[in-house]
Amino acid sequence: MSVNLSFLLPKSLKDNFWHRRDLIVELTRRELSQRYRGSYLGMVWTVIIPLVMLLIYTFVFSLVFKARWQTGDTQTPPKEFALILFAGMTPFNVFSEVLNRSTSLIIGMPNYVKKVVFPLEVYPVVILIAAIITSLINVILILVGNLLIMHTLSKTIFLIPLAYLPLILLSLGLGWFMSSLGVYIRDLAQVVAILVQILFFVSPILYPASLVPSSFKFIFWINPLAAIVESFRQVLLWGESLSWTTWVAWTAITAIVAVMGYTWFMVTKKGFADVI
Repeated sequence: MSVNLSFLLPKSLKDNFWHRRDLIVELTRRELSQRYRGSYLGMVWTVIIPLVMLLIYTFVFSLVFKARWQTGDTQTPPKEFALILFAGMTPFNVFSEVLNRSTSLIIGMPNYVKKVVFPLEVYPVVILIAAIITSLINVILILVGNLLIMHTLSKTIFLIPLAYLPLILLSLGLGWFMSSLGVYIRDLAQVVAILVQILFFVSPILYPASLVPSSFKFIFWINPLAAIVESFRQVLLWGESLSWTTWVAWTAITAIVAVMGYTWFMVTKKGFADVI
């Protein structure tokens, strides 16, 4: 299936980052290497950490709590619960990392702010790419775990790039917005940390959406993370196609968020040097 998604972002925005692709690649490489600089295993930790977390989830929820994921009258085997939980946390961790890092991103690099020619707008993109690379390791672990535990492999795994798309657009838009706002409001980091925790519990990560009382269903209609989390599970674990109507709607909405966030950043960055 070939889908042309070039209409989602303005040409000027796409050209801006395409012309700076070498800079973005270099900054992303530096971002990933700095996380584990000085450690003996280096980038190997990007595999070890999610693997250990998946093993812990499997032990606690499958062997200790014997938790089951219930959808209607169907319950999954206990061992599958950890995979379902991990699949839900994978996109959420990308979102939370970008937002939490963005609030102090610009104020943490005053030297770059004072260089008028330096494109500060690439940094939220760099943070996002680094988070996606880490999440792809989680995706591989989920597929391997599904193969070992459930003895099956999702036949819709090829749709995972489309499942990532609204997550990327949403994270980018809010990342640009928060990184700009964080320059002017220094308490923003604490506020965002609280909001991210609230979003974790109002998104269907620890529980299926079907268990939510009907009076609170509206939360899932206005929470893009709910649709994103569900789409990851559909294509990674359950071999289901995306809910196309929902996917198209949220992709369009998050594209608008991305454009608005970028526009806000480009307008407000002119005052960064005066504040910092």
